[in-house]
Amino acid sequence: MAHASSDDYVLEIENVGISYFTRLGEIPAVPDFSLKLKRGESYGLVGESGCGKTTVAMAIMNYLGLNGGIVKGRIRFEGRDMATMSDEELRAVRGSRISMVYQEPMSALNPSLTIGTQIKEVLVVHEGVSDAEAAERSIEMLRDVNMPDPERVMTRYPHQISGGQQQRVVIAMAMLSNPSLLLLDEPTTALDVTVEATVIDLIVQLREKFNTTLLYISHNLGLIVKVCDRVGVMYSGSMVEEGTIRQVFKETRHPYTFGLFDCIPTLGADKHSRKLQPIPGQVSLPHERPSGCSFGPRCNYFTQGVCDVGEPPLETVADSHHVRCRRIDEIRHVPSAAESEVAGGYGDPVLDVVNMSKFYEINDVSLASLVKGQSRHYVKANEKISFSAQRGRTVAIVGESGCGKSTFAKVLTGLETATEGEIMFEGRNIAVIPVHKRNQDLIRAMQMVFQNPDGTLNPSHSVGHCIGRVIKKFGIRTDSEGIREQVGEMLDVVRLPKAFSTRKPRQLSGGQKQRIAVARAFAGNPSMVIADEPVSALDVSVQAAVINLLNDVQKRYNTTLLFISHDLSVVRFLSDEIVVMYLGEIMEAGSSERIFMPPYHPYTEALLSAVPIPDPDIIQKRIRLEGEMPSALDPPEGCRFASRCPRYIGRICNDEVPPDRDAGNGHTIKCHIPLHELSEVEPIFNTRDDAV
Repeated sequence: MAHASSDDYVLEIENVGISYFTRLGEIPAVPDFSLKLKRGESYGLVGESGCGKTTVAMAIMNYLGLNGGIVKGRIRFEGRDMATMSDEELRAVRGSRISMVYQEPMSALNPSLTIGTQIKEVLVVHEGVSDAEAAERSIEMLRDVNMPDPERVMTRYPHQISGGQQQRVVIAMAMLSNPSLLLLDEPTTALDVTVEATVIDLIVQLREKFNTTLLYISHNLGLIVKVCDRVGVMYSGSMVEEGTIRQVFKETRHPYTFGLFDCIPTLGADKHSRKLQPIPGQVSLPHERPSGCSFGPRCNYFTQGVCDVGEPPLETVADSHHVRCRRIDEIRHVPSAAESEVAGGYGDPVLDVVNMSKFYEINDVSLASLVKGQSRHYVKANEKISFSAQRGRTVAIVGESGCGKSTFAKVLTGLETATEGEIMFEGRNIAVIPVHKRNQDLIRAMQMVFQNPDGTLNPSHSVGHCIGRVIKKFGIRTDSEGIREQVGEMLDVVRLPKAFSTRKPRQLSGGQKQRIAVARAFAGNPSMVIADEPVSALDVSVQAAVINLLNDVQKRYNTTLLFISHDLSVVRFLSDEIVVMYLGEIMEAGSSERIFMPPYHPYTEALLSAVPIPDPDIIQKRIRLEGEMPSALDPPEGCRFASRCPRYIGRICNDEVPPDRDAGNGHTIKCHIPLHELSEVEPIFNTRDDAV
């Protein structure tokens, strides 16, 4: 077999070491890393936070700051050593031949400049074109990234467009000069699942159109399957496994890669059939790497005298498949299974929501409104919401941003009051009782876990104080010794050492802080806990630990869990029932099993088609939703989903509110399409015929 020559590669990273120099000395962030990318290739780099993925990307850009540098090896781009380039040559390459798309688009956009000014600057600086030509090419590129009304977007400021549109703008800027290499660092982490799928489709299309080489950095293995040809698994600054998508995902050899897969909910599995297995411990700090294999302290297959003697080499186990492990021929990995368990039946209802609506009044003092006599308008955030939640069960509420999930949570917790309808909680209507008028027992009975624990943990107080305050306030224990004992018990429940009670939030990792938030929510033994996107910002291993924790603590206290999320993979695994919301209304509701198979509501079908599945053997039907969600200030008169529905059947969708069709066993679908037609829809997920 002929080997590729150096001229065939766009990027060559050869035994590169990257260090940062601090007052404590040299910190070896990446001790030894190698990678070669051909023109037009798409390569995924995966691993937990702290593994060095972003450091490698910044080194490729030669942008490591004043205290960082490459201490060994070399990085060659299109045959040239990046270290030998002058500052002027680097400026010419960055943004032109090498472009980067960052995780948070707002950090890459100047809030004080219009979108048009920022996009045109790329062409003016790198190609010296006129302002008129730059504007024309910028609008054309915005069309290429499927931006609606690009001429109008050019005049807007970043805060005036949605997060998905901001990311499209950043991608357009990155692609304007037709770069040879595009670096994407977690470009879809903060996006809705439908917007994420659209951005991924866009990246694939642009790669095919411009023959651009992609280096895609992510911890979402499902996205890697969709986008990439090859994948590298990085741990503690080194490559531990590398190969084609099929080799790494279906012929896995390294224990760390096995560990990543064990953290991910698989298609069709739920908490009753499979237990997620988080990787124990954390990534070692760069200056505290163990001798031998860096993964040794966390590896279930570690053998003293073998794994701790010198760093293992990256060995070839098959054509283009490389693994860094001394025991690969001895390892036989068996995924963990959940204990034999049957899904519980329905308990007594804890929550019963009946035709609940939440409208916000807006006064329009424009001349046109005054002339028409219509100065009052209403934002219909929630309209006629009805569902029930039984004791000890998990009900998930899913949908895109703006569908009304968080508004409902605010009404439920008393931060807002309902406009109409009832919310019966343990036999009492709480729809119009604001939180400051709720008694202590009612507040204790309903607690919340937020997406970002940093926003809810007081940085000035210890972990013990944060949990102990809840225990004392709700009268669980009132004496100092009893409170300390109860705090220790709650730390045991969330599997943290009791010594953590004296630590401040800044001394904890993101996953540890989320465990403290869970401990605090359950400390008062509530009847219901509302979890609003509690795992969306976490690494896969930490996410698995928090999911297991929520499940275990819920079982222990028989608590009802209301789980708000847009990640349908997690929802399928954790929930017993699912409520699908769109523009303030419930489109579909039923058991998790029924929601994931036909008949689907067309909106549910589109959401499922956007779920990234980390399995190359799964064929997934793709349904792209066109356009933006209508405004809640002026929702459609008929079906709320009509303007974006891929199964639109005519004027009836625009003019008449669809009925709630009963699909049996508590499964309802709000749609004009008859159930027998929805039942004949092809399933979203199928297995390849040649799958082994």
